[in-house]
Amino acid sequence: MPTLAVRRESWPLAGVFRISRGARRVAHTVLVELRDGAAAGRGECVPYARYGETVESVVESIEGLRGDLERGLGREGLADAMGPGAARNAVDCALWDLEAKRSGRRAWAAAGTRPGTPLEPVVTAYTLGIDEPDAMREAAARHAARPVLKVKLDGERVAERVAAVRAGAPGARLIVDANEAWSAQILRQSLPELADLRVELVEQPLPAGADAALAGLDRVVPVAADESCHTRADLPGLAGRYDVVNVKLDKTGGLTEALALRDAARDAGFGIMVGCMLATSLAMAPAILVAQGARFVDLDGPLLLARDREPGLDYQPDGQVAPPPRALWG
Repeated sequence: MPTLAVRRESWPLAGVFRISRGARRVAHTVLVELRDGAAAGRGECVPYARYGETVESVVESIEGLRGDLERGLGREGLADAMGPGAARNAVDCALWDLEAKRSGRRAWAAAGTRPGTPLEPVVTAYTLGIDEPDAMREAAARHAARPVLKVKLDGERVAERVAAVRAGAPGARLIVDANEAWSAQILRQSLPELADLRVELVEQPLPAGADAALAGLDRVVPVAADESCHTRADLPGLAGRYDVVNVKLDKTGGLTEALALRDAARDAGFGIMVGCMLATSLAMAPAILVAQGARFVDLDGPLLLARDREPGLDYQPDGQVAPPPRALWG
């Protein structure tokens, strides 16, 4: 039977990272390890205050399952024992990794994703935090060779900031993310302006719970649900309001539900985005399974850190991210 270890970790960012909710300088994560003899499975999560989580509450939740996990609780029973969120994500991903290490079989084969063949690399967006327009233009110019840039915004100077990024990176695909900061009025005004700037996606413009304002709106730029979509249970309420759902493992509560949400969302006619919190390559690795075939991929968390876990994922200047090495995960 496995033994459980839970560890708090802090990862300094490469610089100050600003979104509509504030600025961050450090990413706080929780690491779970399940060890069974020579085999050890790991998972990483990011407790998120927006969802009422703290590092302490997530660690306490995981520790509350210690007895069950050390008696052999598996992925099949985890969803009944723990609700979706960061804590279940770390445990679920550690169980996937442990299963892969025990069997010598890559996790994506067990998941039925590309069985017998390796995963494909994915192309990730690179995120630019909120700043003055001139600074955002300069940041975009530094990263203009990247194929996809994601632009964080609040409700101020929306078109001006995006125009600055477009001037700095004229050839990049652009995604914008308001993190719930817009009103319906800002959204209606901004969508045509963003379409003119060749923005391909607007992520969570309105507060979760204010989704009704999207119904019947002429969405000249597709709109993605992030904070409004956690698990499959949320999908019926998004129909007719959103075009894309952003699948994040810290919201779904792990790879198991993330794969199920992705497939259910596709069946319901939604486009797929796969996103992340600020974390290391260990948190990104299982999301690469989910990102196979996704139109939008945002798994750049390690690129925003001052340093990454070793070994980490292989991030290339052209945005490509290779599948995880065995020593990292899966």
